[in-house]
Amino acid sequence: MTIQLKEELIMNSFKTIDGRGASVHIAGGPCITIQYVTNIIIHGLNIHDCKQGGNAMVRDSPRHYGWRTISDGDGVSIFGGSHVWVDHNSLSNCKDGLIDAIHGSTAITISNNYMTHHDKVMLLGHSDSYTQDKNMQVTIAFNHFGEGLVQRMP
Repeated sequence: MTIQLKEELIMNSFKTIDGRGASVHIAGGPCITIQYVTNIIIHGLNIHDCKQGGNAMVRDSPRHYGWRTISDGDGVSIFGGSHVWVDHNSLSNCKDGLIDAIHGSTAITISNNYMTHHDKVMLLGHSDSYTQDKNMQVTIAFNHFGEGLVQRMP
């Protein structure tokens, strides 16, 4: 099954996306955004060919739509999130990063993922001068950094 999102999938706290037992692809549009939420699991997905989205109204809760500016085109964008587990996914060929964790994100585990064919694989931290990123805690374990990767690999 391929899911082509029209706009970013904006996660709420205490949510899991689990693709085990099926071949689930999120591709061809904006992908997953984890922004200022906690306790998220992304498991067993094929995330690829993600594009920029935004400049549109996006639902961010069951009762609220909000204006979103243009997204970066990351496969998984973690912005100010905590207690996030990205596990057993396949990621490739996105507009910007495959997995970016920035702006004070912490308590993140990126494990058992298969990453290929991409320039900027991971971004951990917004910039050296952004003080909220100084206490970032990220575990990167048992990932496969495959062919066609260029930069931003641990």
